[in-house]
Amino acid sequence: MWEAYDLGNEDFLWAGIPFLGGIGGFQNAPCGVVSASAVCLGLRHRCPLSDKEQAKQARHAVRAFSAKIVTEFNRHFGNITCRGLIGMDFSKSGEYQKFLESGIWKDKCTKYVEFMIEKLYELENDKGLFVQAP
Repeated sequence: MWEAYDLGNEDFLWAGIPFLGGIGGFQNAPCGVVSASAVCLGLRHRCPLSDKEQAKQARHAVRAFSAKIVTEFNRHFGNITCRGLIGMDFSKSGEYQKFLESGIWKDKCTKYVEFMIEKLYELENDKGLFVQAP
């Protein structure tokens, strides 16, 4: 989405690294794609803070649509936490390595990313939902 939204600054990608495996690998935190999607919405629909009314509208819209995609994700997958979604506990020795070797990330995590990208595109294509980005 960072390329689709013309956010082609690598800093944005690096800012998302802590979301891998929850926040900082703390799996009781939301799945990284859930957190990153909310940040993506905020970046995409940001506006100048000097326009207080537009900023207020954008802030409320971004919060509402973030809540919408999180709710839809939870309804579809039954959880939003990393541990709840993949069923593994990275705090146990060797568990993260097993996760990588097992390919669970290909089967599960890829589906979570695809789902959120689809939801972000759906919101983007629903005309009139958002204050337009600069």
